Amino acid sequence: MTDPLFSHPHSKRIAGALILLLVLTGMWYLLGRTPPSLEPPRRGSWDQPTAVRTVPADLGSMEVQIRSIGTVTPLNTVTVRSRVEGVLERVLFTEGAAVEEGDLLAEIDPLPYRARLAQAEGQLQQNQAQLRNAKADLELYEGLYEQDSIARQQLSSQRALVEELMGTLKANQAEVEDARLQLSWTSIEAPISGKLGLRRVDAGNLVAANDSEGLVTITQMKPISVQFTVPEVEVPALRQAVASDRALQVEALDRAGQQVLAIGELTTLDNQIDTTTGTLRVKALFDNEDDALFPNQFVNVRLRLSTLESVITIPSDAVQYGSRGTYVYVVEEGKAYTRAITLGPAADDRVAVTDGLVEGDQVVLEGLDRLREGKEVILPLEGST
Repeated sequence: MTDPLFSHPHSKRIAGALILLLVLTGMWYLLGRTPPSLEPPRRGSWDQPTAVRTVPADLGSMEVQIRSIGTVTPLNTVTVRSRVEGVLERVLFTEGAAVEEGDLLAEIDPLPYRARLAQAEGQLQQNQAQLRNAKADLELYEGLYEQDSIARQQLSSQRALVEELMGTLKANQAEVEDARLQLSWTSIEAPISGKLGLRRVDAGNLVAANDSEGLVTITQMKPISVQFTVPEVEVPALRQAVASDRALQVEALDRAGQQVLAIGELTTLDNQIDTTTGTLRVKALFDNEDDALFPNQFVNVRLRLSTLESVITIPSDAVQYGSRGTYVYVVEEGKAYTRAITLGPAADDRVAVTDGLVEGDQVVLEGLDRLREGKEVILPLEGST
């Protein structure tokens, strides 16, 4: 028997609509989707304008520099040793004091060496007397030989005696000079000017000649050098600057790199690049009149190569690196666009741009991670550039 509810044509249409609604609802449920809303879809955060900060590309001069870390190295360091053996009689220096070349530092007991000198001088006088006597006899023999009063053999023997005594006299003179030199070495003088270290031997001790420990060390402080390294990629620019025959200024800064301790000049380049580090060793000379630099001190070094005039510069942090090279984002009419650039030298957190930018271009410095080509941008504050 047919249900009267579904016998009417209108009722059949209502039932079909209900069945269709149930089928559609089931499909939405199975597909994990919600029924469409009547509200328009919201824009994602990626499509919204991004706040950025820009800086203008500046036109001006820029100093080309090389930065490195260096070590203060004295030009001369000497260990003062005694040249003779003896008792250290007096120590005349103060530890850590400044000395000049030739200053008396210590004395070795000179009495044994004075005795040796006197002995050598006495032997010299004795041989001088013998030589004078032999020469007088030779003159007499020569006169007698002309008178045919003596044999030729006697004259020849006397001449040989004179020559022998002359040779002995030269040996005696050398012994005297050596004894006098040994005596002079009992007074130990500073071989160079500089700063003394700590005393290593006290007075009263017996010191040996050329003892490896020595008495004290002297380090030259004025002038003083700083040795540092330059990366291989910067060596061509450095050599070009050196070839210009102008003095290259070098600044030594403290560990923080903020305070300039001393200013000097580049003096020497090593003759080869170290293959293990890919760097070239370089030396600079500083007057160090105020003792601002101390031996073996680590310093930051800033070497000024040249000054570029009328060059476009931007902050180094604004430069981006991609598979197609270096580029920056520039803002034009409220949108960000990529601009390929060619970089030049860099110095003080800024880099020169040789191609790709003109003066006044607004380059994005902050907010770069949220940018893409043609994206709308906003500046947080007027004049934030």
